[in-house]
Amino acid sequence: MSFTAQDVKALREKTGCGMMDCKKALTEANGNMDAAVDFLREQGLAKQAKKASRIAAEGIAYALTNDTNTAGVVIEVNSETDFVAKNEDFQNFVKTCALTVIENNPADVDALKACTAVGTEMTVEALLQEKVLTIGENLQIRRFERFDSACVGYVHAGGKIGVIVTFDTDVDTASDAFVAYGKDVAMQIAALNTQYLNADAVPAEVLEHEKKIMRELVLNEGKPEAIADKIVMGKINKYYKENCLVDQEFVKDNKMTVQQYTDATAKNLGGSIKITGFVRYEKGEGIEKRQDDFAAEVASMVK
Repeated sequence: MSFTAQDVKALREKTGCGMMDCKKALTEANGNMDAAVDFLREQGLAKQAKKASRIAAEGIAYALTNDTNTAGVVIEVNSETDFVAKNEDFQNFVKTCALTVIENNPADVDALKACTAVGTEMTVEALLQEKVLTIGENLQIRRFERFDSACVGYVHAGGKIGVIVTFDTDVDTASDAFVAYGKDVAMQIAALNTQYLNADAVPAEVLEHEKKIMRELVLNEGKPEAIADKIVMGKINKYYKENCLVDQEFVKDNKMTVQQYTDATAKNLGGSIKITGFVRYEKGEGIEKRQDDFAAEVASMVK
């Protein structure tokens, strides 16, 4: 019995398995849909359909650069449990994804999945399916950002937070001194959840919202309206110091700002360094985690 592309598509939708696996199953089953489903189940592949419906909100936020720190990536790959996030096989998969992004520069997650995974002859999609089967959880490549400039990465708490900081510099980006400096800046961003690079990066609507709140607060404290705006400007400067990276107190030495630390490092290295941007990923941020009702689950099992 022959089969069509529509049959392959239907089997894929029915089982959640990959296109090539569905094509192979239909070939083995001579085009019989039910037999193809059985084949996939026997191979353990159809299990992915059930796993794919489960919420993956744990996992790893990971940052990686090349050997010269001239290209880098920050990526998040999710699992269902923190236990799996600590699994060496899962961690190696995340690193492989990061290396593949650096090497291939895919446009998005779908493009990444179509790439051949670094160090293998499989696509990232096929490798992901394999990990779902061997690890036994729903795994999802959620997001990534790639950079083609001087950059340094930092991973906090085993993958809870991943940060990449980018620079415009003429110093040796592969030097230990530059990497140590870059990691200090990245750690600052990870620890303080820094929102903006500098005052110019704060969106106008955010600034106006903050000013409005501050002005109401000043007036509610009984300050004269005539001096309210002046007080607000002072508070805005404090807002910049708290939320803008270059204006923040450097966490390792609060006698200087991050900008001052940057300038001092550049002088010591005999060049110039300008922080141009950063990205901070925290695993699971923005994902609505499932709230299991354990008592209800036990009751349903008893019934």
